[in-house]
Amino acid sequence: MNFFTFVHFSALFILAFYGIYRLNLIKTWQKERKNQVVPFFDPDFFPKVCVQLPLYNERYVARRLIAACAVMDWPVNRLEVQVLDDSDDETRLIVEQEAALWQAKGIDVKVIRRKKREGYKAGALACGLRETDAELVVIFDADFVPQKDFLRKTIGYFADQSVGIVQARWGFLNRTASWFTRIQAALLDAHFGVEQFLRFRKGLFLNFNGTAGALRRSAIETAGGWQSDTVTEDLDLSFRIHLKGWKAVYVDDLEVPSEIPVTISAMRHQQRRWAKGSMQTARKLIFPIWQSKNTNMLQKFEATMHLCANLGWLMGSLIFLTLYPVLLERVWVGPFQLLKLDIPLFACSTLALLYYYFKSERTGRKRGILESIGIFALLPAFGLGISFAISKGVIEGLFQKGGVFVRTPKYGVKNKALPCEVTYHKPATLSILMDLGLIFYSLMPVHFALERGSWWAVPFLSAFTAGFLMVFYLDLVDFALQAQRFKIRTN
Repeated sequence: MNFFTFVHFSALFILAFYGIYRLNLIKTWQKERKNQVVPFFDPDFFPKVCVQLPLYNERYVARRLIAACAVMDWPVNRLEVQVLDDSDDETRLIVEQEAALWQAKGIDVKVIRRKKREGYKAGALACGLRETDAELVVIFDADFVPQKDFLRKTIGYFADQSVGIVQARWGFLNRTASWFTRIQAALLDAHFGVEQFLRFRKGLFLNFNGTAGALRRSAIETAGGWQSDTVTEDLDLSFRIHLKGWKAVYVDDLEVPSEIPVTISAMRHQQRRWAKGSMQTARKLIFPIWQSKNTNMLQKFEATMHLCANLGWLMGSLIFLTLYPVLLERVWVGPFQLLKLDIPLFACSTLALLYYYFKSERTGRKRGILESIGIFALLPAFGLGISFAISKGVIEGLFQKGGVFVRTPKYGVKNKALPCEVTYHKPATLSILMDLGLIFYSLMPVHFALERGSWWAVPFLSAFTAGFLMVFYLDLVDFALQAQRFKIRTN
């Protein structure tokens, strides 16, 4: 067995193990969702609440967010809204105007600014926490539009003094804008509807998702506070809170609308940051988790799987990169060998994951059969197409500490595939060149199969090409937006 074959099958075995793990999640989820579990909730619990809104250059959504939080159904003397504005563009003026409007109506809206954007979002949240005496803090990212009764539906869980985190589900304003947004929504639906649901039900490490949730101040402080040595400060803090013995509540039936990235460059940056941060958190906390006497074996195992899940993207990239040399090495392989090794590994590593997302959409979200099958058909190719971008984040997370917090552009879109303006757009030129190289390389195994007359293998091998073509198309759209922005600037 040569080096490429070893790497290829090692990655396949890891993905197959992860696929089996996901199948077990779905099986457990289908059983657990039939059980009615009602955590303690006190509707007459009205502590002081500080709503924190970390902003950085959010001109399109800042006004909408502040207005939504200012009208929340909560006693006025028990509500404080902090706008943690690190912006250096016209967002500053928008924030000042909107804050003044609500202050004139008697709402406690404070604008807090720092001289330096030190620590990025974690630094802003820590700064805001020092400026309030509220025991409970609620956090919303710029693209979220919380319902008026959000506090009424979440804060009552904190009447249980052992609860440190309450997390709501994410909804999506522009889910149906395009096939691109539908795929992203399906990926996130499974995270909340299956993973977060089960973690809550089983008493496992449930992560605060950074927005649309609430935290107890004392839980934050006993866990060591907000820290910026990872680029996923929310995941890091959540696990440290669990290590201190606090409990978390997930509210599956409270869905807070938000915006899905509408360009492939925005999605790349978001997914890359999440992958990088999860690996940084794994490096930081896996040993403390396994050494902890407050956690059982199931909690330790699930926490590890959660933190290391993004390694799957790296395994997918390695499988693709080694595919062609492995085909050249294994020209002797016949049907018996395929049935014995290749096909079982393919079923566990690919079909299991597809079934996982299909059941999440079909059963969990009650999507129509055609829509579920559509996601089922597009997801594998698209996943292969973006695996290299996310793998970069995984590798960075394995070797780097901290890093620049790259914000995800928000445009305030609702069921539109593309924003009207492209002020925050990122260039796509280098991505297009990489896409072309990957497309060319992906055609080599297809050509090899055609030369040998292995027609049955062509559809499987072509999935890589299809994925890179999908991403190439999205990058071309991004490039057009970039050209549009240049044209606007020069006119």
